Amino acid sequence: MDYRDALHRLLQLVDHERTISPTRERVRYDLRRMEALLHRLGDPHVGIPTVHIAGTKGKGSTAAMCASVLSHQGYRTGLYTSPHLHTFRERIQFDGAPVSEEEFAALVEEVWPDLEWVSHHESYGEVTMFEALTAMAFCHFTKRADFQVLEVGLGGRLDTTNVVANPQVCAITSLSLDHTSILGDTIDKIAAEKAGIIKPGVTVVTSPQVPEAMSVIESACRDRGAKLIKAGEDLTWHGGRNESDGQSLEVRGRLGSYELWIPLLGDYQLENVTTAVGALEVLKEKGFEISGRALEDGFRRVSWPCRMEVLRRNPTVVSDGAHNPYSAARLRDTLPAYFHYRRVVLVVGISRDKNLEGIAGGLAGLRPRVIATRSRHPRSAPAPAVAEAFLAHSLEVTQVEGVGRALSRALEEAGEDDLVLATGSLFVAAEAREAIKGIEPELYPELQRNSLQQSAIRTQP
Repeated sequence: MDYRDALHRLLQLVDHERTISPTRERVRYDLRRMEALLHRLGDPHVGIPTVHIAGTKGKGSTAAMCASVLSHQGYRTGLYTSPHLHTFRERIQFDGAPVSEEEFAALVEEVWPDLEWVSHHESYGEVTMFEALTAMAFCHFTKRADFQVLEVGLGGRLDTTNVVANPQVCAITSLSLDHTSILGDTIDKIAAEKAGIIKPGVTVVTSPQVPEAMSVIESACRDRGAKLIKAGEDLTWHGGRNESDGQSLEVRGRLGSYELWIPLLGDYQLENVTTAVGALEVLKEKGFEISGRALEDGFRRVSWPCRMEVLRRNPTVVSDGAHNPYSAARLRDTLPAYFHYRRVVLVVGISRDKNLEGIAGGLAGLRPRVIATRSRHPRSAPAPAVAEAFLAHSLEVTQVEGVGRALSRALEEAGEDDLVLATGSLFVAAEAREAIKGIEPELYPELQRNSLQQSAIRTQP
């Protein structure tokens, strides 16, 4: 089996990430199916020291930071994240590098017989693509990793990564309203889902939260006898120099103070750094070696693209995966602190299951020239719907199909002292990155066919 064959197999599985249905009413989350699959595979998730991270914003950045520090300490470190930007292989990384095409294909081949058995012989439904990928990550890490860092895909309580029973530390990053049709339409409901990763006796590190979310997290920790450490209280930070290629900060942890530099922009990244430091200090308290040098090097060399990433200069082009009203508002407020510009030209596309009006409202404060578009992702909203959301704010809006063409239009219109911002979804940010850096995209015609078939079914009388 080669890589393309492996992808073709995976893409035949149920894929809730790319379904067009805005409510996902037929989604069936059941950890028993995941547990059955892993048991047949020999329980590869058991026994590896684990850092488990949930949240709405910043969980991927925080996971990447923890993994980078552990790798620079000398631990062989696996990192499992989602979604990917350019290739499925990015989801399963080892010491900062995605698995190879050969390794990916071998992992599909390894899990496939047991995957089919569980799908056809158990009573829990068919194994999904995300479950298959999670099983592949566990199989890969169990053979070679000293640590595994797991980013929760969706929620926490019923996420496929939540089969890990005894993580060394859990972290919960900033919570806000997102995926409300699945996780709940209030902050406390969402917090309850995220807090589902908290296991009895584990130590939990949380980013600063709104009171409703913090109350839920505190209650979950009390109920499960878990120790709670709060970034912003038990650990604090002080921002330093801001530049367009990174920023410095001092983190005052429980075990020491650290002067750090990160190549990531945004004041929210300072929260993520502090949360990551809190998690790493917990590991140190448990007897794992985490040196000050590893902290400095790990944070300095962390890579997490499409989060306020500068793609080019003159004019400056920035890509960011802001995909809900909260992150859009933070992007709006943060951008002027890191860049000097005359005008913002906004290349924006939004997934149709997101709050288009809220995201438009968050970005409208930049008073941008707007180019509405859509990504290749099957869940992307049509450009006219995106345009309408921005027109409601009396902005100048043009519709251009395709992120690459929209970006070319923006560059034609932008002067050297303007800033082009590609955002609205991580998929738009990724396609802008591909266009600027000449990255060959990994295309999935199977997904396009499936999405067209789903649309046809829904429109039948």
